[in-house]
Amino acid sequence: MSTTHPAPVPMHGKTVLITGATDGLGRALAHELAAQGATLILHGRNRTKGEHLLHELREKTGNTQLTYENADFASLEEIRALADRVAARDRLDVLVNNAGLGVELARQSSHDGIELTFQVDYLATYVLSSALTALLTRTPGARVVNVSSAGQAALDFDDPLLERSWDGVQAYCQAKLAQIMLTFDHAELLRGHGVTVNALHPASYMPTKIVTGLFTVQSTLEEGVTHTLRLITDPTLADTTGTYFNRAAPDRAHTQAYDSAARAQLLELSERRTGIAWPQTS
Repeated sequence: MSTTHPAPVPMHGKTVLITGATDGLGRALAHELAAQGATLILHGRNRTKGEHLLHELREKTGNTQLTYENADFASLEEIRALADRVAARDRLDVLVNNAGLGVELARQSSHDGIELTFQVDYLATYVLSSALTALLTRTPGARVVNVSSAGQAALDFDDPLLERSWDGVQAYCQAKLAQIMLTFDHAELLRGHGVTVNALHPASYMPTKIVTGLFTVQSTLEEGVTHTLRLITDPTLADTTGTYFNRAAPDRAHTQAYDSAARAQLLELSERRTGIAWPQTS
């Protein structure tokens, strides 16, 4: 007996913002969604690569509803400016927070004096999620997908930016846990407003620039795209929110993600470091 699966949500006419769209998973996801007719806002930090991606997608898919937005997430000012430009649009059906650094080999500071991995992998998600909440609530059935990782580590709020003791694995894993913690808070904030917010580990060690050369590739990009795309288009997930997925299955994140006091500390830290207040909804 064959099992019938519900048809995916049609993407034609839906607006999707993908951060980190010029490489790796983001780029592969952009190809898939462009082919499905989505209106894409593609973010990157290299304008030449962004323009090349636009040309490639138009040539391969015939989709002309594509724009590129340049912003270096090492600058809070550029993240905020990107958020403002997107917030001025009339709709946003899907926000995919995908941009991120991997395990860095040396500690770096952002233009704002913040540990770089924390800013790029987490604070950018915080700023965009905050600034675009109002637009998301005005778009029926909107979804937020935060591309996180199974690699998670607790934050030490006495040294959250690892100024006393920096380690590249800790920096990456705590930023990814912070993203999941924010996912839970954002989902709760938007509960009852018709917007879902979920996080996922798309696949392990895909052949991307943050993996190749440091780790052994274990998964294909196609696997990661399949799992990410499911959170965007699967109609059976229309009411699923505040969930962490490990590939296709709901999973339990690190214990700290379920600590409401730790999440409150993280929101306070995020507001203080970005100057952007966590939104309130009625």
